[in-house]
Amino acid sequence: MAVSTRTRIKEVRKTLGLSQRAFCKGIFLSQSFFASIEIGTRKPNERVYELIATKYNVNKEWLLTGKGEMFSGPSPDIELEQLIDIYKELDPLFREYIMLQIKQLLDVQKRQTKNEEK
Repeated sequence: MAVSTRTRIKEVRKTLGLSQRAFCKGIFLSQSFFASIEIGTRKPNERVYELIATKYNVNKEWLLTGKGEMFSGPSPDIELEQLIDIYKELDPLFREYIMLQIKQLLDVQKRQTKNEEK
């Protein structure tokens, strides 16, 4: 049995570890519209394919036909994107604090790596 495009779209979402809500947010679709694509009551249009391919680095040929690899390059770093979204919502004082903590963690990591090499 041939795999449908809606099944491949769902496979992309699951592979990225995203909920429907998070996946839709990334491609600017309503969750109800996207859910109707996944269950097969609506067919995705060219715009939806383009958004998925662009935002999530999905091979459009694979999305449409199943031929080739799922991703056209490295899959997007979803955790990093989520971190950036959260960071953008923080007040400047908290942003400054987060940056300080990250720099200190990096210093600790560098020291540990240096000690392990000895």
